[in-house]
Amino acid sequence: MAAYLRPHRLDEALNALARPHTVLAGGTDFYPARVGRTITEDVLDIGAIAELKGIATDAEGWRLGATTTWSELVEAELPPLFHGLKQAAREVGGRQIQNAGTLAGNLCNASPAADGVPCLLALGAEIEVANRSGRRRVPLRQFITGVRRTNLAADELMVAIHVPRPRHEARSGFLKLGARRYLVISIAMVAATLEVADGRVASAAIAVGACSPVAERLAELESALVGAALDLGLPDRVEADHLAPLAPIDDVRGSVAYRGDAVLALVRRLLARLAT
Repeated sequence: MAAYLRPHRLDEALNALARPHTVLAGGTDFYPARVGRTITEDVLDIGAIAELKGIATDAEGWRLGATTTWSELVEAELPPLFHGLKQAAREVGGRQIQNAGTLAGNLCNASPAADGVPCLLALGAEIEVANRSGRRRVPLRQFITGVRRTNLAADELMVAIHVPRPRHEARSGFLKLGARRYLVISIAMVAATLEVADGRVASAAIAVGACSPVAERLAELESALVGAALDLGLPDRVEADHLAPLAPIDDVRGSVAYRGDAVLALVRRLLARLAT
């Protein structure tokens, strides 16, 4: 018979992971995947662990607890640096999903179309994981290793996301293309974070999701934007060659060519918004 555990302390959860468990947070992916069949695996529900909840800040940056929900993120008092992530949060499923779904679940599910991943990539996020032996941090770009794959070991639990404080005034944004406004898997999505000094781009981070097995940063485009004036000429710096890291596929939502054209348009549109 399958076991169900709902600990209130992190150490209890980590001790439980000494043997295999399926970790349950908001359940917005877990339950739909098991409709019509009996749950046979042992389940570790981490929803009652206070240490995994909430948002905190210090001189180095922000700590987003693993089981913080998308609705809680939207309602939190955060600087313009987080506007893009909040925009993505409003497009994670419908309101019921946003109320239950967690940041950790979105990342650990490791879908190529996970709405939160491009924004967190563009924020330079690091993932904090723990087991009974200690804790470690890994950059998000190394945490998700493929479709539905992460580098979490079987005895590890994601406990937080860390976002570093930028050196300059920063702004961010997010755009998503789907067949409809809500409750849709993305055809393509783009996130950007710009640091600004003296009216020019001091640093840029551009990430694209749903166009490769793992969301990708556009490093050559980021370099091309540094030093550019923050005006409506900024989108003109975007070229098709900047999309080389992407590997879009043909599927029912769009062709390779369509996704390429869509990403180019989304990146330019987002930069125009951030420039104004």
